[in-house]
Amino acid sequence: MAELGLNEHHQNEVINYMRFARSKRGLRLKTVDSCFQDLKESRLVEDTFTVDEVSEVLSGLQAVVYSEVESELINTAHTNVLLLRQLFSQAEKWYLKLQTDISELENRELLEQVAEFEKAEFTSSNKKPIIDTMKPKLAPLNEGGTTELLNKEISRLQEENEKLKSRLKTIEMQATHALDEKSKLERALQDLQLDQGNQKDFIKAQDLNDLENTVAALKSEFQKTLNDKTENQKSLEENLATAKHDLLRVQEQLSMAEKELEKKFQQTAAYRNMKEILTRKNDQIKDLRRRLAKYEPED
Repeated sequence: MAELGLNEHHQNEVINYMRFARSKRGLRLKTVDSCFQDLKESRLVEDTFTVDEVSEVLSGLQAVVYSEVESELINTAHTNVLLLRQLFSQAEKWYLKLQTDISELENRELLEQVAEFEKAEFTSSNKKPIIDTMKPKLAPLNEGGTTELLNKEISRLQEENEKLKSRLKTIEMQATHALDEKSKLERALQDLQLDQGNQKDFIKAQDLNDLENTVAALKSEFQKTLNDKTENQKSLEENLATAKHDLLRVQEQLSMAEKELEKKFQQTAAYRNMKEILTRKNDQIKDLRRRLAKYEPED
């Protein structure tokens, strides 16, 4: 039996779609047959016809058949759009972007493979149970393995990204606070030095040495405090830079994970299946166009 390279579940989905397409095609062919039958019964009641009468009959038949074939081609195109919409909606739930190769729709080798598959499936339909065509709405793909791991990794990186953003905001607030404290201490030192200069003229000589020693001690203590604040600020700035680097790294990992997931999906059976379906339907449309050309009048 011809195979399409799909797992059992996806192959059954293809068979269900083929069954649907065959049913629609059969109904439309019966409609075309009825057009010819109606013509025979309503118009071909005389033994001889003039050229004008034959031309009129054929023109009427052409209009009816044209309308039927056009309607079926439009319906087929719209049906394919709905099928693609289901696949794309399913992929978007996993944040994937699918791509199609329109050129593959005219791949004769693949079209022949699909034809053999359809022939093998439906010529032996008496040996196979009929699969219920009523299916629930498509659910997101869940193939497990690498895909599941990649999605978990994406979620983990997104959570880590949010944590780093929060940490970065906290560090920036701490750095701002440290700069404010430094400014306050510098202004206090300037005020103290100014007060010292104004009071020297009023301090007695015997107290001048004690006052200078006290000022020196206060200045030393203030300088120590200022140095501690400077070191703390430097540490905060280093932490801020580290957090920014971590954030960039996590964003890069997230981007790589999303690209890897998209690459993995393009290698899945669903992606190949979609391409094969598009290939098959395009060839059917071309075949119908060739058939329609037989009924068009020559210029």
